[in-house]
Amino acid sequence: MAAFLYRMGRLAFRRRWTVALVWAAVLAAVGLAGMTAPEAEEEPFSMPGIESQEAFDLMEERFPGAAADGATARVVFVAPNGEKVTATENKEAVEAAIAELGDGTQVASTVDPYESGAVSEDGSTAYTTVTYKVDAAGLTDASRSHLDESLEHARDLGLTVEAGGDAMEDMGGPSGTAEAIGISVAAVVLLITFGSLAAAGLPLLTALIGVGISLFAITALAGPLGLADTTSTVAIMLGLAVGIDYALFIVSRYREERAKGRTAQEAVALATGTAGSAVVFAGLTVVIALAGLSVVGIPMLTEMGLGAAGAVVVGVLIALTLVPAFLGFWPNAILDRKDRKDRKARKARRAGGAPPETRKVNGGTRWASFVLRRPLPVLLAAVAGLGALALPMTDLQLGMPGDEAMSTETTQRRAYDALAEGFGPGFNGPLTVVVDARDADDPKAAAETVSGRVGGTEGVVSVSPAQFNESGDTAVFSVVPATAPTGQETKDLVNTIRDDRPGIESEAGASFEVTGTTAMNIDVSEKVQSALVPYLLVVVGLAVILLLVVFRSILVPLKAAAGFLLSVLASLGAVVVVFQQGHGADLLGVETTGPIMSLMPIFLVGIVFGLAMDYEVFLVSRMREAYVHGERPAQAVTSGFQHSARVVVAAALIMIAVFSGFIGDSDAMIKMIGFGLASAVLLDAFVVRMAIVPAVLALLGERAWWLPKWLDRILPRVDVEGEALTRPAGPEAEPAEKDLART
Repeated sequence: MAAFLYRMGRLAFRRRWTVALVWAAVLAAVGLAGMTAPEAEEEPFSMPGIESQEAFDLMEERFPGAAADGATARVVFVAPNGEKVTATENKEAVEAAIAELGDGTQVASTVDPYESGAVSEDGSTAYTTVTYKVDAAGLTDASRSHLDESLEHARDLGLTVEAGGDAMEDMGGPSGTAEAIGISVAAVVLLITFGSLAAAGLPLLTALIGVGISLFAITALAGPLGLADTTSTVAIMLGLAVGIDYALFIVSRYREERAKGRTAQEAVALATGTAGSAVVFAGLTVVIALAGLSVVGIPMLTEMGLGAAGAVVVGVLIALTLVPAFLGFWPNAILDRKDRKDRKARKARRAGGAPPETRKVNGGTRWASFVLRRPLPVLLAAVAGLGALALPMTDLQLGMPGDEAMSTETTQRRAYDALAEGFGPGFNGPLTVVVDARDADDPKAAAETVSGRVGGTEGVVSVSPAQFNESGDTAVFSVVPATAPTGQETKDLVNTIRDDRPGIESEAGASFEVTGTTAMNIDVSEKVQSALVPYLLVVVGLAVILLLVVFRSILVPLKAAAGFLLSVLASLGAVVVVFQQGHGADLLGVETTGPIMSLMPIFLVGIVFGLAMDYEVFLVSRMREAYVHGERPAQAVTSGFQHSARVVVAAALIMIAVFSGFIGDSDAMIKMIGFGLASAVLLDAFVVRMAIVPAVLALLGERAWWLPKWLDRILPRVDVEGEALTRPAGPEAEPAEKDLART
């Protein structure tokens, strides 16, 4: 592989104008497709293989058109100062507000709370449901403005008025704030690392080109595939992070080779052949982990995984082709001022037969020496720290928080609280029971039996009258629990109803299933939780096999997998501490704690696996390279840190900055993912790879690189360390200016 990438890098350097124009054409074509693509219509969330989804599908079949209803807004009215909404003045204000709400051009209907019984027992609260002719995405700005103005007019009449529902959702795309923060911090880190504006700007430029291509491609495909907004957000997040990092490693190795006296073309080729090999395998691990999310069977997770995987593929291709091409345009500008001044001095020393320069002492070598002197204490301290952070994982509770997780400054959250106070905490999360009475002698009697038995279950507050379809063979009714949608008691209630199903169905002569948003969230959480461990085993197994091929060692891959497990469990523990237990939540703008988003842990595992293997490949491949070239194990560890520690630290800081920027996102899942990824990179790069890796390698010594002969014969040789490319650099490697100009 190293030889192939060497030739690719050299070709990209020599044909730099062609490479640049090809990527420009790709960006223009994809950009045009994205800008002219029709508006994407998001498909409803679905989860094959769970009862609540099967019940929902049955409702769509038996009640055709019901699921196609438009957007809704649930408007809540609360009387002031302990008054009642049934009082004459307040009732007139509510009815006036409902009349104004119904005047909207896209409004299909409104419901009078006094006729429908939507008034709380104490008379303090009432609500109405506004139904629109179109879905939330189809609401015009005029309709949204009319809704907001109607709410303000009702407030002017002395009522407390709040609204929830999908009509209140913000349909705008990403604000770009997170990306701007990440890019700004990345620019500072790159400038400090390289000491050159050109060297700092090149990874940013190529990463932005890659993100642009990925974003336009997802936008173009969003309509036909029904992709969610989170697909593009996660793709931007990962594409930006890995795009900067992969270019960073190529540029860093190029500068290193130029410092040895190589020509610009030779340095580009060697950087692409060595660091590029590490980029390929690092990118491959990320892509496989993200694409592997599709096996979980959750369409939304599949979309996010494949979208992000595509962005990573683009980042790898750009690092291997466009970065070498750009280095051809600015071969010397990438070097810092000190390196450019020292080039003639290095050439003179080599021409005069001076001995080779001794190993430079930098922060990486000093840290490696410290760990090599005290490997066991460092290892124990690091493992103990990560273990302590991982402990809260034992209390992990999965769910799908709704309006209750939003800021109290939003009207959706205030509407949720008002309904919970006026009608009980379970009112915001009713269960839906679908009765299939096709085989029943008397469908109405069967539905009444099911309704009566379910309504008599402990923890049920009320049951609505059953509504039948046109054929009269299927009924639907709502069940209001006594507890909040995300409470454990509600989950227990759903399980109790389902456990009692055989007896109820036998008595009624009909079957039934439980669905609704609350039941769907419970089922999704259980499915994700059951898939987490198998997926983790597959990912870890993949890591061991892949690194076995890369490093040709048994113990190094096992050590890498163990480190990955520690970092991912510790990062999940940190998420639980903040978002579930509430410690430090205020600092991140998290006003309400509760269950962790169901999809978040398994998605975090997939991404962290790839990122952890990134640092493992970049850092340990330099150690393997030194070991293959004759250094002792301890010397190889020091060499790896000398060349890679500074760049790995810079790459980690860039990723942390990019991911941290998304903590400020209004989307709860994106906020969690941003925090989880930032903490995972922090722990994996600075604790696992910088402390545990050298400590374990120091304790293992020669055994770290042991591989049975029979396994050595059957494993493919990929030459990530670039052994086939190694050749001495001499004075003849420095071309005349006219030769460089011709390249």
